[in-house]
Amino acid sequence: MNHVSDIIARKGISAIAVPPDTPVIDALQIMAEKNIGSVLIMHGGEYLGIMTERDYSRKVILRGKNSHDTRVAEIMSTDLPSLKPSDSVEHCMQLMTEKNIRYLPVFENDRLVGIISISDVVKQTILLQQETINHLNDYIHYTR
Repeated sequence: MNHVSDIIARKGISAIAVPPDTPVIDALQIMAEKNIGSVLIMHGGEYLGIMTERDYSRKVILRGKNSHDTRVAEIMSTDLPSLKPSDSVEHCMQLMTEKNIRYLPVFENDRLVGIISISDVVKQTILLQQETINHLNDYIHYTR
């Protein structure tokens, strides 16, 4: 079975984090430089939430706030469901689909170990399908 731990192992556990008092404009600049769609909000090594492009568009732009004056703590998402490394990729996909979200934090023993994006899930699913195709091709060629 395909697990969240497989995704974490493939992509690594490094995630970009900023403190809660970071101006939104600075977080957006980091996201643009790193070509990512979210940043974690951390304080003293503790996970507080996540700020995504969606949070920015819905909680800053649409509300007429200023990106320079608004802090990431004011717009971050804090109510996301979380995953464990042992959760299946299918469970992850189901959560993302049901909740209409693109990112999920992964915790092991109450410690943040990574973040999973919908893109990560799609890549992992494609890799697993390709692996299955390769095994079937090997089987076909072996039995001839």
